[in-house]
Amino acid sequence: MAKLGRTIKMRLYPDTDQSEQFLAMSQEYQRLANIVSQWIFDNAFQLSCLKINHHLYKQFRQKSPLNSQMIQSVFRTVVARYKTVREQMKQHPYRYKNEENKWIQLPKDLTWLVNPIQFRRPQADLVRQSNYSFVSEMQQISITTLDKRTKLGFTNKGFEKYFTDDWKFGTAKLVHNRGKWFLHIGITKEVSDFSPKDNPKIVGIDRGLRFLATAFDDEGKTLFFDGQKILRKRKKFLGIRRQLQSKGSKAAKRKLKRLAQRENCWMTDVNHRLAKTLVAAYGSHTLFVLEDLTNVTFNTDDLPKSMRNSHRSWSFFQLESFLTYKAQAIQSAVVKVNPAFTSQRCPKCGLVEKTNRHHETHEYWCAQCQYRCNDDRLGAMNISMLGQEWLSGVKYPRIKKLTTAG
Repeated sequence: MAKLGRTIKMRLYPDTDQSEQFLAMSQEYQRLANIVSQWIFDNAFQLSCLKINHHLYKQFRQKSPLNSQMIQSVFRTVVARYKTVREQMKQHPYRYKNEENKWIQLPKDLTWLVNPIQFRRPQADLVRQSNYSFVSEMQQISITTLDKRTKLGFTNKGFEKYFTDDWKFGTAKLVHNRGKWFLHIGITKEVSDFSPKDNPKIVGIDRGLRFLATAFDDEGKTLFFDGQKILRKRKKFLGIRRQLQSKGSKAAKRKLKRLAQRENCWMTDVNHRLAKTLVAAYGSHTLFVLEDLTNVTFNTDDLPKSMRNSHRSWSFFQLESFLTYKAQAIQSAVVKVNPAFTSQRCPKCGLVEKTNRHHETHEYWCAQCQYRCNDDRLGAMNISMLGQEWLSGVKYPRIKKLTTAG
């Protein structure tokens, strides 16, 4: 069995007094989190909750109105943030050229941090039952404050399916955003594992510029997800952003921040809908095969100059993340394969030749066997082929460069 995770973002409806209580509690939580962060920074990044508890717990209990459970939550919150940053740093090593003009990579760790991690927004992590619980037949929620627990209403529309015995509610985060209060609750559910032995469908997905995704399945069918509307809208965002940046005023900077939030929300929605469509189209017991695009830069030569910069920053990783967890929910899986030569290999004769791909006509034309195909479809076909190899037991499938018929 696999554990499926979700986060539901629930709107709360506190009155004025309750809102003040929430703000006071979340500000105190923020204050303690920054103290813990400074202690970790000053003590060689010790991420043991036991050691932090030994040095800071008594001090916090004597001077802070937060209860014991909330103080322990502060410790866990800060440690989790440092561990996340540590993993992010591992994925982005420092690169430089040495005296021989060769690229050298140095792994990063927390010692590369110049300042301790700052918690800049009021927040509070709440433990189920200890700090929050649902009461009045799931019509109200009871939440801990600095003084006492308080009951209030919440929005459950759209979340009804999660209030079943199958889903388990975990730690929740109290969030204040634009004058509104939300509770982000982590929930989990056990689902059956994806099994390669169940003869799953194999779908190769090529992510790119003209098409956000091109999917090719083992029945030879292809789905194209056009990216032209996406490009045009990103060009519009870019134009507005440049106008605001040229002004440089405080008002323009505020608008830039709102614009960035709006664009990020829109990108997230597009990727959510695309992942949802892919999962719905192919159903359960499907192996979705993607290229590992870590540190890959897309060739934008076939795009107008006005659109090149706009599309480079599209969040392909976000799409991968959404597809992964949506696939898991229906006993499907996502596997990543080496992207080398997936757009250059002829699926008929196996020839790998860069010049066979014609960007200006978006076509692949094999000079050896005369096979012709849309270049995005060809990429998806080769990715699907690598997925078949993975399914047959090849741990790291990749295309080898053949310059003659194979």
